[in-house]
Amino acid sequence: MIVAIFTGGTISMRHDPALGGAVPALSGRDILDATRGIEDVAEVEVDEFGAYPGPHMTVELMWALRDRVLAHLARAEVSAVVITHGTDTLEESAYLLARSSATDKPIVFTGAMRAASDLGWDGPANLINTVHVAASDLSRGQGVLVVMGDRIFSGFDVTKVHTHMQDAFDSPGLGPLGIVDEGRVIYRRETPSTWTVVMPDALGTPVDIVYAYQGADSRLLDAARADGRGVVVAALGRGNVPPAMCGGIERWLADGKPVVISSRSVRGRVGHTYGYTGGGRRLFEMGAVFGGNRRPQQARIDLMLALGGGLDHAAMAELFDDG
Repeated sequence: MIVAIFTGGTISMRHDPALGGAVPALSGRDILDATRGIEDVAEVEVDEFGAYPGPHMTVELMWALRDRVLAHLARAEVSAVVITHGTDTLEESAYLLARSSATDKPIVFTGAMRAASDLGWDGPANLINTVHVAASDLSRGQGVLVVMGDRIFSGFDVTKVHTHMQDAFDSPGLGPLGIVDEGRVIYRRETPSTWTVVMPDALGTPVDIVYAYQGADSRLLDAARADGRGVVVAALGRGNVPPAMCGGIERWLADGKPVVISSRSVRGRVGHTYGYTGGGRRLFEMGAVFGGNRRPQQARIDLMLALGGGLDHAAMAELFDDG
């Protein structure tokens, strides 16, 4: 049996004339009933988690969803879990589960780019493809997956690359793991196998992301430091910041709070290449942790996991070096 957890998102929405836009309107059972033929693929149990647009998902909800998924997977009769989710934050929930769960049973996310009242509602097609993937023996041990538009992605590296097109998801530089072709699940590359699983009792929060840009200074870093337990810097290029941000980073580190360096760039790892003021070498020597190839939102999740698990600086550096 497969459990389908419905959390909301565009897949559950209809246009509301009074509000002038799409809002949650369909239950999980409504969506399942609209997905013709799904009963021929697998037995599906419905779990109505909520009706949250993607931007309404909080850290607390994301962690509660993770716990709900693992509780279902602990049941002997459950072979897999699928989750419908708002696409704006789907990649973050998928990445959190990928980093904090250890199971061979498939966990598969999906959503929709068109509401149920739109021409071309893609929700039912994405849902039945997701159930095909979850039911396939080939998906065991593949980690957390995301299925959108007939393509299968890894939760480790998928991201939303377009604001509204139906092929909005991709794994930049890598491409999909596979495809669903008229119900047939075909894998073309392997899931990354070097990632460490971190399973704290709770996430360490708050953790903010501060972006670097031309002329950026330390005001946002200093504002976040008052309550923050850690911060992710979305640096420029290889992991560099304007000189005026260096003082803010130093103050975070002087307070004993971790600073993780990631990049605004879509592809590539951060590194210690540049030695000028604000360059990666100088930030590393200050004590900042370098985030490998993680996008800023991924680095934030890993930092929350590390803080929740009580990792010290050395253990954090080792954790972030695995990607």
